[in-house]
Amino acid sequence: MKVDSSPDSYIGSVAGGPQKAAEKPAAVAELAAAGAPTAKPQGVTVTLSSSTVSALGSGGNEVFNAEKVEAMKAAIANGSFQVNAEAIADKMLANAAEMLNGSSRA
Repeated sequence: MKVDSSPDSYIGSVAGGPQKAAEKPAAVAELAAAGAPTAKPQGVTVTLSSSTVSALGSGGNEVFNAEKVEAMKAAIANGSFQVNAEAIADKMLANAAEMLNGSSRA
């Protein structure tokens, strides 16, 4: 199978062709000078997860514990910090399950 490395490949055509970054502002300036309307960027919709919304709405619950952070810094500095791989794996699996369950509801 031959890989097409020509500038007219699919990626180049999707990205607007093989146009150099330095040429793009000049092209926009030419359109503006000619009186052509310039397109404004579209907004992006952001959806927060239920856990994020509840964390933001809790108000009184502090997420950041300065004492714990300092204790961890000291443990790392003196070489006594132990990583609990099982706890990290459990949390990653729980987050993945939450993401999968959340995406199936939409």
